[in-house]
Amino acid sequence: MKIGEAIRRIDDGVLMRCVFYLLIAASAAFLVVDVREISTANAELPGFDPMHDDQPVLPPALTDGRPAAPPVEPASPSEVLRQPIKFELKPGGVLMAEGTIDPGAAGRFAQEIEARGEYVKRIDLNSPGGSVDDAIAMSKLIREKKLQTRVNARALCASSCPIVFAGGAERMAEKDAVIGVHQVFNGSRERPSAEQAMSSAQSTTARVARHLEEMGIGSGLWLHALETPPDRLYYLTDKEMTDFKLVTKPISPAPQKAGS
Repeated sequence: MKIGEAIRRIDDGVLMRCVFYLLIAASAAFLVVDVREISTANAELPGFDPMHDDQPVLPPALTDGRPAAPPVEPASPSEVLRQPIKFELKPGGVLMAEGTIDPGAAGRFAQEIEARGEYVKRIDLNSPGGSVDDAIAMSKLIREKKLQTRVNARALCASSCPIVFAGGAERMAEKDAVIGVHQVFNGSRERPSAEQAMSSAQSTTARVARHLEEMGIGSGLWLHALETPPDRLYYLTDKEMTDFKLVTKPISPAPQKAGS
């Protein structure tokens, strides 16, 4: 068989995955340089932690490399979003998850789901993100229980929150839902060595990419995250959320108030 014929017979999906992981490797290589420069300057790793008062809950958008405001201002005040994530049961089997995904959030979430039995059918998210490990664990449990996920109009789902959202067996977003991604980073106040930071970033990036692939999310979503610095957000458009299969149902309009 000629080489050209053999290449043509390779599954397109295999080629796409190869390209995707090569891009991840290239991104990690650039990260090594960035982290070493930061370490040399005796500065902290870039990024934001929404639970710290000296940093914004909502980073500016990345627009051609320039910061800009988010497309829609979230309805919840910063004081609410900075709090460790809380779970509140709503009518109709809806569990509201609101606040920052702090370390240990996945354990509390699992306890909440276990305590509610089969009553919970959907998770509504309003979170600026937080711990990636906890977000992955929450996402896996949501998929295991075949729960739905939703982001309501003017609710926020940013940073690691879309990882949780991706776990939904069905995933819905209302018009004007604020959903954004960026690079993973060390949100701790501790200063790891350049080698530790690089190793952690590579490992976390690979785990997130693998998890999103398992959830059926298009690789383009994570490529946008890799291209966006940790102190910025790439806000997803309705079309991108559909194209990347982040939503499984068409973007729904926000419910109208009575008399409007």
